[in-house]
Amino acid sequence: MLAGMETPRDISEEDIGSWLQREVAGCPFQDTRHGKRFRILLGQFAERIGGSIPFACQDWASTKAVYRFLSNERVSEEILAGHFLCTRERFLAASGNPVPVLHDTTEFVYRREESAAIGIVHKQQTRYDSRPRYHTTCGVLMHSSLVVTQEGVPLGLAAIKFWTRDKFNGANALKRKINPTRVPIEQKESYRWLENLRQSTALLAEPERVLHIGDRESDIYELFCTAHDAGTHFLLRTCVDRLAGEGEHTIADEMREVRLKGLHRVEVRNKKGDVSEAFLELRYRRILVVPPVAKQKLYPALTLTVLHATERDPPKGRDRIDWKLITDLPIRSRRDAVEKLNWYAMRWKIEIFHKILKSGFKAEDVRLRAAERIVNLIAILCLLSWRIFWMTMIQRTMPEAAPELALTPTEIYCLTSW
Repeated sequence: MLAGMETPRDISEEDIGSWLQREVAGCPFQDTRHGKRFRILLGQFAERIGGSIPFACQDWASTKAVYRFLSNERVSEEILAGHFLCTRERFLAASGNPVPVLHDTTEFVYRREESAAIGIVHKQQTRYDSRPRYHTTCGVLMHSSLVVTQEGVPLGLAAIKFWTRDKFNGANALKRKINPTRVPIEQKESYRWLENLRQSTALLAEPERVLHIGDRESDIYELFCTAHDAGTHFLLRTCVDRLAGEGEHTIADEMREVRLKGLHRVEVRNKKGDVSEAFLELRYRRILVVPPVAKQKLYPALTLTVLHATERDPPKGRDRIDWKLITDLPIRSRRDAVEKLNWYAMRWKIEIFHKILKSGFKAEDVRLRAAERIVNLIAILCLLSWRIFWMTMIQRTMPEAAPELALTPTEIYCLTSW
């Protein structure tokens, strides 16, 4: 015992790593040994953030045990099932309405001589001797759904999907042969947006409180209808000028007729970090949106709100702000429009979550050779990344909160006993 330190009180097993115990309690492991190994592995990576598997395990026996766990056929991304249940509990206890659920896709790229064991992310073009050369980039893709409060505190993941490509489809070349609107959504990679929306809405159990937020990749008419059928809400950035009204004109045609409804001032940083002011012109209208021609017999027309926020003066040193959003929620005033813009700006939080995975835990530096192992490892790191993100945002939004909110009694004792 060091001089000056008091003798610690009796500490129960639940007190040590209690947050980990809560997050893994609902995991459906068929073998209790897998659950025990999972908890040990989480503790090892939590103590050595950013370290490799051998560094985290510290000895060869533990390292081999981790490799066996990651390659076990009965272990999958379902190891996050306990975390999903805890996310629901935090969602139900959260105040505010609605509660944003952020959706986004990211890719984990690996350098391997053979891509067959992992899968293909995309083909990358480089130029050599003035001629384009293509090389295949292998890796894993992940589509995640992160629940956050309106203050930006992450409550946890509500859904997650991993997949790899056996071959590069050449989507741009395919568009010249096939009308993409005639391909069933179930046959597209974008179907993951619908799956995650359904899964997260069902998990949270209160669809009227949920607001699904996505970038331009989420501009999918089937997604609008899925949210409508589920009784939940969405706020998405659009990239398609859809048919409107009776189908003889588009949304852009109607928005050109909308007068200016107000201005909104925001602070913007350029790539160098310099801060400047931008004045956004706000226009919004309730519009009857019509499905694509090839799908008008399958899906109904929906009455949605379109919001355009465009920077008034062309900026210097950065791109002009031009947000075109669509939502099922009404906008009746400038205040409502600004509220929707602030909610959409919350989408950047999921980018930070992905950055923690890649930069903090160095998920793209692992040397595993099989996609199944990589997926299981990333799922484990997702849980730890959420915890780091949660503690960061708790400190920023609630600096006066009691330490018991984030730390165990043991951790508090160690920090205050010197």
